[in-house]
Order: sequence, then C-alpha cells, then structure tokens
Amino acid sequence: MTTRTAPLRAVPRAELDYTSRAYWAGTIKMSLSKFFILSVLHDRPMHGYEIARAVERTTNGCCSPTEGTIYPSLREFEEGGYVTSEAEVVQGRKRKIYTLTDKGREAFRVAVDAWTEVTEAVKGAQRAMAACCPVPRA
Repeated sequence: MTTRTAPLRAVPRAELDYTSRAYWAGTIKMSLSKFFILSVLHDRPMHGYEIARAVERTTNGCCSPTEGTIYPSLREFEEGGYVTSEAEVVQGRKRKIYTLTDKGREAFRVAVDAWTEVTEAVKGAQRAMAACCPVPRA
C-alpha cells in the first residue's frame, strides 16, 4: 500500500530590511546585552532584576534587557563557569544572586578588547563614509 503525502512547501520568510535602523539596533543590542551583563557583574554581585536595571542605567537606556534575555544569558554563563549563583531570601522572597567568577572576569576583559576593536573599525568606516559621501543638509 502506497501512502501519498502532499509535497512540502517552503514557508515564506519575512524579508529582512537592512535599511531599517530597528534591524541593526536590535542585532547590536542583542550582542551587547551579554557584554553589559558581564560588565555590571564585574562591579558587584546582583540578582536578575537588579542586573537588568544596572544594564539600563549603564547604557543610558540604550540596552534594556528583558527577562527573556537576562535569564537565558545568566544560565549560559553559569553553565560555562563564568558566574555562580546563590539563593537568598529577602523579605520572604527567594532570589538568585549572581557573582562573576575569575573565568567571567577574563571573559569580560576579552569582550572589552573585542568590542574596542570593533568600535574602532566602525569609527573608521564612519570616517570613510563621511569623506566620500557627505550627508546633504536640509
């Protein structure tokens, strides 16, 4: 007995708009969230909500990580040995306090070097664009 199935059809993908500032901002902020999580934990141990607010303050609102960004990153960092966590009860509420390990401090140092290099390359591209393609003034 032969069973026939309908042929598979490709699901249309939403077209990416590389001219959209929102696309680039989202892509950059997603990468920077991990960087800034390490950055604020470099200063002192914190719980998740505190980390999110510290990242927001540190970046002047440029990066506002959500729980959907913070906790998977913290879990990944913890599994890799970059942070440790300890349960704490404050006013009857249990929360995890995350602390950067020596390995996490090294990862942050490497991240700072990498982002500094990228930042310099972006600045160079910006200077090159300004030299060849001046923006018309209104």
